[in-house]
Amino acid sequence: MFLGLWEHEMRSNPQHLNIERKKEMKRASGILLPIFSLPSKYGIGCFSKDAYKFVDMLKEAGQTYWQILPLGPTGYGDSPYQSFSTFAGNPYFIDLKTLIKEGLLTKKECKSYDFGDQADCIDYEKIYNSRFKALKKAYDRFCEKGGEDEEDYVKFVTDQAFWLDDYSLYMAVKDSKGGVSWSEWNAPLKNREADALAEAREELAEEIGFYKFQQYEFDKQWKKLHAYANEKGIQIIGDIPIYVAFDSADTWAAPEMFQFNENNEPTGVAGCPPDAFSATGQLWGNPLYNWDYHKKTGYEWWIKRIEYCFKLYDVVRIDHFRGFDEYYAIPYGEDTAVNGKWMPGPGMDLFRAIEAKLGRPAIIAEDLGFLTPSVLQLLKDSGFPGMKVLQFAFDARESSNYLPHTYPTNCVVYTGTHDNDTTRGWYHEVGKDARDFAKEYMCKERLDEDTLTKDFIAMAMSSVADLCVIPMQDYLNLGSEARINIPSTLGGNWVWRMKKGQFDKAIVKEIKRVTELYGR
Repeated sequence: MFLGLWEHEMRSNPQHLNIERKKEMKRASGILLPIFSLPSKYGIGCFSKDAYKFVDMLKEAGQTYWQILPLGPTGYGDSPYQSFSTFAGNPYFIDLKTLIKEGLLTKKECKSYDFGDQADCIDYEKIYNSRFKALKKAYDRFCEKGGEDEEDYVKFVTDQAFWLDDYSLYMAVKDSKGGVSWSEWNAPLKNREADALAEAREELAEEIGFYKFQQYEFDKQWKKLHAYANEKGIQIIGDIPIYVAFDSADTWAAPEMFQFNENNEPTGVAGCPPDAFSATGQLWGNPLYNWDYHKKTGYEWWIKRIEYCFKLYDVVRIDHFRGFDEYYAIPYGEDTAVNGKWMPGPGMDLFRAIEAKLGRPAIIAEDLGFLTPSVLQLLKDSGFPGMKVLQFAFDARESSNYLPHTYPTNCVVYTGTHDNDTTRGWYHEVGKDARDFAKEYMCKERLDEDTLTKDFIAMAMSSVADLCVIPMQDYLNLGSEARINIPSTLGGNWVWRMKKGQFDKAIVKEIKRVTELYGR
């Protein structure tokens, strides 16, 4: 499945995408590190020289992949899985030093803003209050220099109009109304009446232009970094949520794609049912897709979405793959996920449509959690590699498909993900039974907190999985203070940053050693 990992001969199958392959396997490995977790001067990781340095160190360490989290603009809660647009990029990731070089900002101006003073933590309130002021100053200079008439800018705006026009208008209107979601706008704007839209475009022309400028700079900088990574032999694994946020340009621009009533209000929202970890389940609140509509359109929007993703990334991980087989629908307005029910998703019909238009996509299926026989069949039929997370292997002594000896080759193994504690943190988080089982499984007399992470990394790297991806925090042997996210919680998530110099030559040497040792 992974582009560049192996060459294969494919034979189409009218029933599903589970294509027979002749393949010459080439094992590989990579590192998981969100863009926002990179070190940088102005409070949050971005497309700065530190990002390029990270790519250089990946290459030096013998890695082939860099996995990141979703790149979309974030709102309340700062979660990359709740974005204002499935197509737009996060303006926080625009490198201000590049704008200085372009003559759009000065060092003095950037120094005058407060971006926070913690090298290992993001202060999103300060970033929000400062970053947009700096970008607005850059936009004003861009306009003064006639940037809006430049060929590259005009081409970008024209080529991306299919999503950029709605997104820029949405954000401009949203700002003008104090940041509230479109569901709280007056009826003419909420329902996209032509006169109301025309009036808003005229009144908010400058603000709309500002948002288009942000996306232009984001696109330029990301494409340059992505190209540099590819030149160094590093492929980017991107991440997309299966659902979009309710507070987004996507839902406002095309309510017909979602399960909305005649007032453009959700009839049901996404989540997960109660289980051993949560007595009331998980209430995500994302609007559900109107799959009948998508089927009638030949899954046009989904094809467009996946096509766009492969312009940004080399491989795409799709979050919550189970939702394509069946999804958990919770009545809108419920306080918990208790009263939801499972409903059928599009299944292989969607992926056949994608393949017919785009060819065979390099997709990783996030297939974690409880999986029914039908989900397992969908994964098999698609041929997509699933995920194996070592931290899940030792929850119980009964047979677990997360134990390395059970892996198929067509999978991606992780020590943990952005939703897990670090491996060192896991040591303290889990109970004695899990630690004892891990000790027994690894044939260890005792588990040592200081060396456990290396043991887990070796176990993952030595497995038969085609691809092994290790979170950067585990290579740094960090504890729970470096955890990225605690699911279903607000506050304190998505803030960890790697300090400048923390990823040093000694760690690079160790990563290269273990990579070569296990043939990756």
